[in-house]
Amino acid sequence: MAHRILLVEDDSAIATVIETALADEGYEVDRCDSVAERDRLLAAGSYRAVLTDVMLADGDGLEGLGRIVADRADMPIIVLSAQNTLDTAVRASDAGAFEYFPKPFDLDELIRAVRQAAERGTDRPVVGEEPAEGLPMVGRSQAMQGVYRMITRVLRNDLTVLILGESGTGKELVAEAIHQLGHRKTGPFVAVNTAAIPGELIESELFGHEKGAFTGAVNQAIGKFEQANGGTLFLDEIGDMPADAQTRLLRALQSGKIRRVGGRQEIAVDVRIVAATNRDLSPMIREGRFREDLYYRLNVVPIQLPPLRDRVEDIEPLARHFLGLAAAEGLPSRSLHPSAVDALKVHPWRGNVRELRNAVFRLALMAREDVIDAQSVREMIGDALASRPTATDGGFAEALRVWLAEAAPREGALYHASLAAFERPLFEHALRQTGGNQLRAARLLGINRNTLRKRLGELAIEADQFSI
Repeated sequence: MAHRILLVEDDSAIATVIETALADEGYEVDRCDSVAERDRLLAAGSYRAVLTDVMLADGDGLEGLGRIVADRADMPIIVLSAQNTLDTAVRASDAGAFEYFPKPFDLDELIRAVRQAAERGTDRPVVGEEPAEGLPMVGRSQAMQGVYRMITRVLRNDLTVLILGESGTGKELVAEAIHQLGHRKTGPFVAVNTAAIPGELIESELFGHEKGAFTGAVNQAIGKFEQANGGTLFLDEIGDMPADAQTRLLRALQSGKIRRVGGRQEIAVDVRIVAATNRDLSPMIREGRFREDLYYRLNVVPIQLPPLRDRVEDIEPLARHFLGLAAAEGLPSRSLHPSAVDALKVHPWRGNVRELRNAVFRLALMAREDVIDAQSVREMIGDALASRPTATDGGFAEALRVWLAEAAPREGALYHASLAAFERPLFEHALRQTGGNQLRAARLLGINRNTLRKRLGELAIEADQFSI
């Protein structure tokens, strides 16, 4: 039993690769391709760990997994799946899977997970309930798999989450998913955009106020912390919070207590914090515009959302999803011609998923035909191919000139500041494309792995936030 692994996989090529790799690690492997055969082998013997696909020859590999986990708590189960959706990741987590790997996966990472599972057989997530329907996120791209896996890892704990990403990438959707699928789902979900609240009112908005606390406070008001008691408080655009409010927020996070403006009594609150920002907080910390201690308090579990340009393969399913939403809201029912999909894929989508949603709703309303074609897309959102800058347009060089004009680095820092501005998006792109694997990212970039690791440390880029 000490070295036996059960592999349940109906793709013979994948099964052979995994079996060979496990054998090279010294494991004995029993292999089958169906739910029925898996159950028979489990009834007949014990295994150090189980690797199972989801779509098997005779059914869903996740069916009955919760029962197996409950009965055999010392036998970790690793789930493999080509059904790369948030629903699949959450189902695997809810069934008590030790780890989840979307296909295609990094074989070295899989073997490392098997080794960890064999050593940590009793370190298991708690089996939960069936996931909620209507999961809010769409996309099966490799870039989104890291997001899904990070979400599943925080569902059964109250660790603070910091969601990072450009405007329009869906940060609030991630926060909602963490709440809806987590153990606090029966409690309230309260969202507050800290950038939309005037600085003089933000403390009252978050912590509430007593009657007479300030001019206009004619009644007592309950703040967002108290409203979210027992549930989740989502602090959006946290990078725009005024300095004074940052100090009071830090105190509340440290103590688990708040005090209303004008009040004397401290009130205990039980709130899970999820924060989000589209800003790079590192330079703001250096410039004294964001508290470093608050950053570390918030950045317990970072989740990096990829921009739409880094998940182009998700544009078609997203567009079809938004067409369905538009029809549900009473707009004409439309479909997409393949040429329209191609046109959507070459658009730059600087506003990310939010811009795509608005464009699809506009197409649903105004397209001349029920089948939307490329001409309709170009008329509604412009001809991206015609307007896209080329190398001869000096697009990148021009962007660098604009950055230099706006950033105005201090004297003596111009070269290194420019280099950092260039390297950060380059390294983040490479890590996102390789699921946080530094060796593969270095190969993609064409540089030495040690060089990459050194620069990641200097730029304060955490490769783990891109892991899948």
